[in-house]
Amino acid sequence: MATTTPALSTGTELDAAELPPAAAPTPLVAGWQRLPTQRKALLVAGALAAVALLAAAFYMLNRPDYRVLYANLSDKDGGAILAQLSQMNVPYKHADGGNAILVPADRVNDVRMKLASLGLPKGTVAGFELMDQTKLGMTQFQERVNFQRSLEGELTRTILSLQSVADARVHLALPNQNGFFREQQKPSASVVVTLHPGRSLDRTQVAGIVHLVASSVPELDPKAVSVIDQNGTLLSQRPEGDGGIDSRQLEYVRTLERTYQQRILDLLEPVVGRDNVRATVTADVDFSLTESTTEQHRPNQGNEPAAVRSSQTIEESAGTPTQPAGVPGAATNVAPGATAAPINGPGAPVGVVGQGAAGADARSRREQVVNYEVDKTVSVTRNASGTVRRLSAAVVINHTQVTDKKGNTSTAPLPPEQLQQIQALVREAIGFNGERGDSVNVVNAPFNQPKVEPVELPWYRNPDVLDTARSLGAPLGLVLAGLLAWLLMVRPTLKMMQPPPAPEAGAAPGQAGALPAPGSQLEALVAEEVERPGLPQPVHNEPTPEERHLEDARRLAKENPVAVANIIKGWISGEGVPA
Repeated sequence: MATTTPALSTGTELDAAELPPAAAPTPLVAGWQRLPTQRKALLVAGALAAVALLAAAFYMLNRPDYRVLYANLSDKDGGAILAQLSQMNVPYKHADGGNAILVPADRVNDVRMKLASLGLPKGTVAGFELMDQTKLGMTQFQERVNFQRSLEGELTRTILSLQSVADARVHLALPNQNGFFREQQKPSASVVVTLHPGRSLDRTQVAGIVHLVASSVPELDPKAVSVIDQNGTLLSQRPEGDGGIDSRQLEYVRTLERTYQQRILDLLEPVVGRDNVRATVTADVDFSLTESTTEQHRPNQGNEPAAVRSSQTIEESAGTPTQPAGVPGAATNVAPGATAAPINGPGAPVGVVGQGAAGADARSRREQVVNYEVDKTVSVTRNASGTVRRLSAAVVINHTQVTDKKGNTSTAPLPPEQLQQIQALVREAIGFNGERGDSVNVVNAPFNQPKVEPVELPWYRNPDVLDTARSLGAPLGLVLAGLLAWLLMVRPTLKMMQPPPAPEAGAAPGQAGALPAPGSQLEALVAEEVERPGLPQPVHNEPTPEERHLEDARRLAKENPVAVANIIKGWISGEGVPA
């Protein structure tokens, strides 16, 4: 039994204190080494997927909000703006099929001001800036064409300022004026407007465009301006003849009717409720313009003297000389004295000779004509255009709601006294005049108002919830996908990398988690009988070398189990035992 094996030396060489300790790896490295290749690949893929999804969700939550910078730009202006944005390091995106350029919302105003300082967008319509592009050797015809293009561009820009007009184009026909022609051709113009969807131009706006163009071109008659829309409809067409009603007159009638209607509603709505009254007013307006002249002659009135217009007096006196008669003497030679008859007095009878005129043939006549002013009144009357000839008002009032003692609601007609009061209010509101044939009709009838029950939308159809879901749906989906990748791929693998739990101290042998006693496993190994194939028994009784080695190993295991355990551990790990 004195023989020893070279691998298992006796004495102090096998002391555990003299054996160098093995370098234990870190728990993370040890766990990674324990994982199979498939689990390692799954761990790396899951970690990368989780990190990528979380990063994408964070980016989507913090990405800037883009707003429209310019829309409906031409290709030339769009390319120039994109080139300038690239130079300014401003991020941009396209929207609406490339018709709109989007930039971050907080930089919209700043970018617009910078682009405006650079003259962008230039637009497809050129105005009087064409006159600045003069070239050497330009002919008079080219100058006239540039002027016409400039005038058309300026008119187009002005028409584009209207809210309903999306695009416009102006064509001017400016004939060449020549002083050798007796009859000069007059200019004309055509305007094509493209309206925004759902909008239209009323007759007042069309007339404004016509007068704008006519006032901008010298000697252009408004009748020579045509305005059409994108559908080819002539908007500037006028009614034939002069007897048709004008649009201003029609608008005046509508305004008048709305005014009377609003007066009725303002009076009745506080009484019967806002939704319980309907009113309509029809006005018959006379737009004919009449003028009448009246001349009246009246005799002089009162005791006041009449005014003399003219006066004419004619006096005539004639006489024939007579021979002296009577007794010759002094009395005969004396001339006759003055007559005593007044001029305006009655004439002497025929054949009677006045005193002192006896024997003489004398004749006298006086005429006086006096013209007095006659009273005259001349009256000229012009009737105003737009006189109301007749008003008709129709008012319908809903039945009142009555609630009984049980809380049931029903409708009931208004009392006749209240209807009469309402009719009187309507008459006063429209200025009722029976002489011109006005009429007012007030009817009390139940309104047919179908009960529309409010539809309560579920929370998932609420517009606010839908908007929030659209904005947060993608980031939350990415976060959820990242969590699933972590829970299903990374977390189970990390659990496999953890070392087995340490046994509890003081546990009884054989219990779960109890540490084996020192040398117990080795003793079990030594006590285990090795099954070998059957061999013939040796004849002599001396132990073989194998039996001696086995006996030495058993004895060493009993005396120093720790050293034997370290030796076996070295065998298993492949490090070997130092000599």
